[in-house]
Parts: sequence; structure tokens; C-alpha cells
Amino acid sequence: MDTLDVIKDQLNSNNVILYMKGTPQFPQCGFSARAVEALMSVGKPFAYVNILEHPDIRTELPKFANWPTFPQLWVKGELVGGSDIVLEMAQKGELKPLIEEASGE
Repeated sequence: MDTLDVIKDQLNSNNVILYMKGTPQFPQCGFSARAVEALMSVGKPFAYVNILEHPDIRTELPKFANWPTFPQLWVKGELVGGSDIVLEMAQKGELKPLIEEASGE
């Protein structure tokens, strides 16, 4: 399976997935930490991929997504955005309903 197929499979298999540096328990950059904090405040589980452990995904995902930076939040196969967008959505009260709906709530 090539890297693009792996990414597509991850997106199809997870309604909410965060491509980030590190893990939710140990984020490896401030932007990833803030995105995780916003997602955890919703209280729903989410999948993640530590791109530091997957350099192939780290290289290919920005091309596929047409989004150059990490973290990247994807909901139901659609790119939501990076840390700034996730935080803005959380502050406006838009993140919680999006994640709850994707989680089947």
C-alpha cells in the first residue's frame, strides 16, 4: 500500500482524525498541543497520527491536502484546518457540534 492509500484509508476509517506532531498525551509542538486541547474539550474520542513517526505521511499529506503545515484536523474525510482554525472554531462554539455530529451524537 503506498503512502497516499494509507492516508486515504486513515481518513475513511476515522470520522475525526488529527495529524499532529507527537501524541495527544505528549504533543511535540505548541500548535499540536493547542489543537489537542481544543479537541479534548469537546469530550469525544478522536484518532491521531504522529507524523514524526511517519515521515512518509509527513511528506505526502501536505501535497494531498494542499495544506502545508501540521497539525491538520480532518472530519469525515474533509480537511477542517490547522491549529488556528481549530481554536477559532472552538472559541466560536463551532467545533463541538461538528465533532459531536461526526461522532454520531
